[in-house]
Amino acid sequence: MSELNLLAPAKINLTLEILGKRSDNFHDLTSIMMSVNLNDEIKIEKSSTLEVFCTNRLIAKDFNLAYLAAKKLKAQFKLSKGAKITISKNIPIAAGLGGGSSDAAMTLIGLNKFWGLDLNLDQLFPIASALGSDIPFFLNNGTAMVQGKGELIRALPPANIKHAVILSPDISIKNKTAHMFSTVRSQDYTKGALTRKLEARIRRHGDIPSELLFNVFDEISIRIFPELNLIRQMFSDIWSGEVHLCGAGPSLFTLVESRENATALSLLLNRKTGFNAYVVEPTKPVEWK
Repeated sequence: MSELNLLAPAKINLTLEILGKRSDNFHDLTSIMMSVNLNDEIKIEKSSTLEVFCTNRLIAKDFNLAYLAAKKLKAQFKLSKGAKITISKNIPIAAGLGGGSSDAAMTLIGLNKFWGLDLNLDQLFPIASALGSDIPFFLNNGTAMVQGKGELIRALPPANIKHAVILSPDISIKNKTAHMFSTVRSQDYTKGALTRKLEARIRRHGDIPSELLFNVFDEISIRIFPELNLIRQMFSDIWSGEVHLCGAGPSLFTLVESRENATALSLLLNRKTGFNAYVVEPTKPVEWK
């Protein structure tokens, strides 16, 4: 094989609850995550050394999760193989959409195939889990219940969702995710009931009204992202449905029934806010043999 091309999807959190803080200082989470077709593009080619190139120059090589995943895969299995990995970024960075984590997961999946390693999910999972909380989900994709600090994954049937519109404001906070979690208070903790309720709805193939969605960071973001409140208000001014954060933000999303309405909404949001808006649909899970 001389070349392999892959798509690394973004994700949205249909629910995100924090149950409490663990003894290792991570938080216990319960979340329903869904991969969507806003994709980074990954190309793997032959090379005698391991090289990773990214079209977004803001991502330093030593902090690129795809590069770290490839290095860890080589070290774990004592491989001397090389590859040239080129990542064309379409997913906004540090936006709550999991782009870097998805790139890392698809790099592991891609190198497994490109190098003919024939490793299974259980063998790649520890590498993914050690590098980041969202990476294990992206080894599976589709719709899944995610628990613990992200390492406990339970696949769900496809959610009855046709389209979503994502608005990605250009708001930057240094170490955003860590900062968001550091501001969580005990009164922000919930018991996971909201996630279980949505899980049951998905398993029954029921409709998913936006009122069933929940993200603990929706409330927390009001304290952290003052600018985001104005943008959220602009969103709500032109759309009557519920608007939620993607992950720890600052991207926002809403569910839309028809492609026509989704396209119209994305154009209105772009015109009104000046930020990129995307129409997305759910993607299928990774097929593991």
